[in-house]
Amino acid sequence: MKIILLAAGRGTRISRYIQDRPKCTVNLTENQTLIEYTISMFNHYGFHDISIILGYRQHAIREVLKNYDVKFYYNPFYDVTNSIASLWFAQEELDDDLFIMNADVFLDTNTLDKILEEKKSPVLFSDESRKEEADYKFYYESDTLMRYGKDLTVEETTGEYIGAAIIRKEFLPKFKEKLLDKINRQEHGQWWEEILYSMTEKEPIYVSPVTGNFWAEVDYVEDYENILEFVRNKKG
Repeated sequence: MKIILLAAGRGTRISRYIQDRPKCTVNLTENQTLIEYTISMFNHYGFHDISIILGYRQHAIREVLKNYDVKFYYNPFYDVTNSIASLWFAQEELDDDLFIMNADVFLDTNTLDKILEEKKSPVLFSDESRKEEADYKFYYESDTLMRYGKDLTVEETTGEYIGAAIIRKEFLPKFKEKLLDKINRQEHGQWWEEILYSMTEKEPIYVSPVTGNFWAEVDYVEDYENILEFVRNKKG
């Protein structure tokens, strides 16, 4: 399985608290950043084909990872496009089972264990314990995505999207065709997940919950503080 980490965005909601650093380069401990933790975790699980798509302050991420065996792709239009364009720049990697994740997401190893148990594809991962405070919301029935968006009501929400997905090799021809179609239509302002969302009427797009296992996305300073507290408690 290949790992693709999306690290091109700036993260305006937290940038002033982290000195405008790329979100994935925040420190978890004195000697380890979030992106280093993530890569080391995947390596520990036997995943070594890791690609990182850069944009905002790319050199800061390259410097942090100078001693890591990873591949870099660069989206020079990161400030006027979204993650679908970033994925387009790494399209040559879309030829094997894929784990795609936002690079500013922290996963505990228990969460990754739960994710890797899932055999369905394509599958997006959710947390059913987060509905009222959810950022991007899913409504799904029998593990199949029905509705999605930031504007779903609490009653319409089954779980919060955690920013990670698995797409198996067999599905990739359809996925890549839709990616290229959207880019050709100048829909480069979309999230990459819109590729899957646009297919829900014709294809089953699955959702698998990781509820009860820790994860967090570095969107707000409170998220970062929660991650630091979790790391401290786990070490202690």
